[in-house]
Amino acid sequence: MKIPQTPPAIPEDFDYGKALDELVTLRKFSELFETDNNEYPYWDKWKYIAKEWNYDPQKLWAIVKTSRRNNRFNFSSTYRFRLNTPSLIQEYLHDFDMNLGGTIQGEGIVPDQEKERYLLSSLMEEAIASSQLEGAVTTRKLAKEMLETSRKPRNESEQMILNNYEAMKWIVENKHQPITEQNILTLHSIITKHTLTRQTDEGAFRTDDNIHVVDAGTGEIVHRPPLYKELPELMSLFYRFANDQQKFNFFIHPVVRGIILHFLIGYIHPFADGNGRTARTLFYWYLLRKGYWLIEYMSVSRVILNAKAQYARAYLHTEIDDNDLTYFVLYNLQCIKTALKDLKQYIDRKTKEKKQTFELLRHSNFNERQVQILQEILHDAHSSFTVNKLEQWFGVSNQTARNDLNYLVNTGLMEYRKAGKQLLFFPAKDVAAKLRALNN
Repeated sequence: MKIPQTPPAIPEDFDYGKALDELVTLRKFSELFETDNNEYPYWDKWKYIAKEWNYDPQKLWAIVKTSRRNNRFNFSSTYRFRLNTPSLIQEYLHDFDMNLGGTIQGEGIVPDQEKERYLLSSLMEEAIASSQLEGAVTTRKLAKEMLETSRKPRNESEQMILNNYEAMKWIVENKHQPITEQNILTLHSIITKHTLTRQTDEGAFRTDDNIHVVDAGTGEIVHRPPLYKELPELMSLFYRFANDQQKFNFFIHPVVRGIILHFLIGYIHPFADGNGRTARTLFYWYLLRKGYWLIEYMSVSRVILNAKAQYARAYLHTEIDDNDLTYFVLYNLQCIKTALKDLKQYIDRKTKEKKQTFELLRHSNFNERQVQILQEILHDAHSSFTVNKLEQWFGVSNQTARNDLNYLVNTGLMEYRKAGKQLLFFPAKDVAAKLRALNN
């Protein structure tokens, strides 16, 4: 990835009022503020805008920087950050307050009778995508098959995914716990189990400075984290920030604070490895603690995975432009919005498929769990099931899940084979035609 260009400094003799008058003359005054409020572009885009306007790029950037009345906060005596709240960010946050929390509208997004099933699916998707962001090499299909059948990991990539899945389950179970040093170290030990060169690094802060963030394409160092001797102070401040104990002279919205926690772990880099996975999991943990329960049904990392370069640029834009967190916050809000849209579309599609399946089976004796299994089969002829998977999906006993699957085998709609210590059930050949015949 091409490293972003460093923005120019504001000239000492810069006259803000005179520059604004020049924009008025060019009839670009309103356009500048509308663009910054609705897009918040980095220097590289403003440079091209200046060219289109036939205006001095350095002067235009000076206007932008002077106009951005950032809220400033000192995370520590050494590390200072800026944060702006343009209209676009406020719009995103209002939307999330209406949808991600315990409102009537939010509660209606996920069907009550299928919450457990959707939750397990989303935790798996997040675990897979977050691991793939850090280099796990496997397909989504193989990864889901491993998690659904409780198969042991065959390689380090699968171990990473299993660890992330266990970590996501851990934060759901412990979402009301404070974000303390011990809890973060526990989380990190779950995330990195059997994946680090030195086992002693699991669940432990780094003890040297032999670490930096490198661009995978060029090998160029893009971030040098604080010295390891600074970690005790920085992490102490991190816990205060994460538990809302550090006050500032302006309000930081909970969703924004969760994103900043994500950024800070990446910036401080307290661990020898596993910082990215820990950062994204902590983001979920914080939002769940603050009551944004719908986030656990969404895979934000899957959206980030589809825009990895933009994710890296959001980090770099923030650090290069005077630690302006607005870039990183805005990028993550866009990802959350996309993840929420994906969830709504997914549930809408599943609801329609369920109605179609019920219509197909209106004269049958299948129970609702079996109808949902058949719904999955009709949508994906390569889907597979285990007794354990159905136990988790529907919250039923081992025997009930086994009876459901055996009944579908007896009707000729499913077959099975041994997979390790379990039986793997899968669709019979021409299952759709057999279903229509049974219905008739």
